[in-house]
Amino acid sequence: MCLGCGTRQPKGELIRIVRLPDDGKIVTDQTGRLNGRGCYVCRKQECMDVIIRKKKLSRALDTEVSRETVERLAAEFSELLSINGGQTIG
Repeated sequence: MCLGCGTRQPKGELIRIVRLPDDGKIVTDQTGRLNGRGCYVCRKQECMDVIIRKKKLSRALDTEVSRETVERLAAEFSELLSINGGQTIG
């Protein structure tokens, strides 16, 4: 389920964001197999904007997400969308 808009979609059509258990680093999980606490977001820029603006990412990952991390994730998200044209990775 997308954290931004709440729509249910197959996992392969969503982008996973995960907080790694070892160091707490927050990354996009392109494989969908990284260990850690994660959440999913649609392949829509609007959904990423919502989770950033409403601080849903901090609540979903149960940690404070720094502004630098949010900016990095937003850039990675935009890059994934442009590279894949919004299509499923894999």
